[in-house]
Amino acid sequence: MTFIPIQEAINKKKGKIAIHGWIHRIRKMKDKIFIVLRDSSEIIQCVIKDPKLVKQADSLLTESSLEIEGNIYAEKRAPTNYEIEVKKLKLIGAAEDFPIGKDQNPEFLLDNRHLSIRSRKLTSTLKIRSTIMGALHEKIRSLKFIEAEAPSFSGETSEGGSDVFEVNYFGKKAFLTQSWQFYAESLIFPFEKVYAMAPSFRAEKSKTGRHLTEFWHFEVEAAWSNLNDVIKIAEECIIYSIKKVLKDNKKDLEILEIKEDKLKKIKSPFPRITYDQAIKVLNKKGFKTKYGEDLGTKEEKELVKHYGEFVVVTNYPLKILKFYHGEDPKKMGTGMNFNLLASNVGELVDGSQREPDIKKIKDRLKKEGVNLGKSDWYLDSRRYGSVPHAGFGLGTERFVQWLCNLESIKDAIPFPRTMKRLSP
Repeated sequence: MTFIPIQEAINKKKGKIAIHGWIHRIRKMKDKIFIVLRDSSEIIQCVIKDPKLVKQADSLLTESSLEIEGNIYAEKRAPTNYEIEVKKLKLIGAAEDFPIGKDQNPEFLLDNRHLSIRSRKLTSTLKIRSTIMGALHEKIRSLKFIEAEAPSFSGETSEGGSDVFEVNYFGKKAFLTQSWQFYAESLIFPFEKVYAMAPSFRAEKSKTGRHLTEFWHFEVEAAWSNLNDVIKIAEECIIYSIKKVLKDNKKDLEILEIKEDKLKKIKSPFPRITYDQAIKVLNKKGFKTKYGEDLGTKEEKELVKHYGEFVVVTNYPLKILKFYHGEDPKKMGTGMNFNLLASNVGELVDGSQREPDIKKIKDRLKKEGVNLGKSDWYLDSRRYGSVPHAGFGLGTERFVQWLCNLESIKDAIPFPRTMKRLSP
C-alpha cells in the first residue's frame, strides 16, 4: 500500500490505510498495546490486538519509527477521535530510552534541542514561523519589492558599535553583519524597492527572554519613500502574516492554545504616538523615565498594554538615534524614526526615513565619535544622486514570540544562539 500522512488518513475516516511515523506515546497492557503514532501532520492512536504483533511490539520504546497498515475508524476516546486497528507492523528504527519527558529543566531541553525539538508545541511554533517567513516574502513581493542579499562578512562594523562579532578572515579582521541596511541604501539606486530575509548577528551581552545573538532579520528599503510609507508597509506585512497563520495553521494555534479571536481583532493602522507622548503616559503610570532616555523593555510593554496589541512610537530624540536617521524638520531635535512595539516582546520593528544630507551625517559621525573606516563607501549613497528613502527591520523571532505568546525567544527558532549557548 501507499503510505499517506496521518492527517490524510484521518480525513479518509474509514477503510484500509498505511502510515509511518514515530511512537509519541505507548501503553502496554496484558493482551493489547496502544501506540500514539506521530508524523509531521498529526497524531493518531493505534491499537494492537493480534497476539503475534503484541509480542513483536512489546519491546518498543518511545520515538521508535514504524510502518503500520490497518483499518481506521472513528473512536471518540482516542486523542484525535480516530483509531487504527493494526494489521501489519514493521519496525524501521528502534529507539533507546528517550531522555526527553514532561516537566524537565529548560536548560536541559536546550542542551538536547536536537531531541526536544520533536515536541508537538515546538513543532507547531516552528510551523507558524515558517508560515510567517513565507507570508513576509509574499506580501513584500506583492508590493513589487525585489529581494537582494548582502554579505554576512564585513571589513568594518556597520554602525561603529561594540556589539559585533569579530572573526579572522584569512588573516584579516572582519565582522559578522549587524544589518543589511548599508548595502540596501546602495541597492535602491538600481532597484528602488528592495528587501532581504537573512541572519543578523549581535554580540549583545544580554540574557533576556527576547534576545538572540543570531536572528533572522526581515529588512526593507524603498526609494522615493518617507516615514509614513514604511510604517504602512510594516503594518501591512504584519497583518498579512497574521491572516496567513489564521488560514494555514489552525491546528498549530489549537495546540499552542492561542485564541483565534484575539488575532482576528487586530487591524491596521495601529495606534501611533510620539516619544513625548510615550514619556507622559509612562510617567502617569509611575515610571520615572526622563526625556532623552531610551525606552526599556518594561516601558515598551507598558505602552503596548495601554494601547492594545501594537503601538507605533515616532520622533525619538535625535541624540539617542543612529547617524543615518533623518531629523524631522517639523520637530527639530527629533528623528523621522519609529519603533513598532508588540505586547509581550516590546520592540518588534525599527525604522526611519534616512538622513539625506551628507554634511549632517558627517557632523553626527564626528560628534558620536564614529569612524566608518572601510564602510566609508556608504556615504556614496549621498554623493551620487541621493533621493528621499526610508526603511525598516523586523525581527522574525520576536514576531513569532509575540504571535505564539512564548515566554522565551529561544523557542522561536529551531536552534537558538545566545550569549551562553553555542550548541547543539
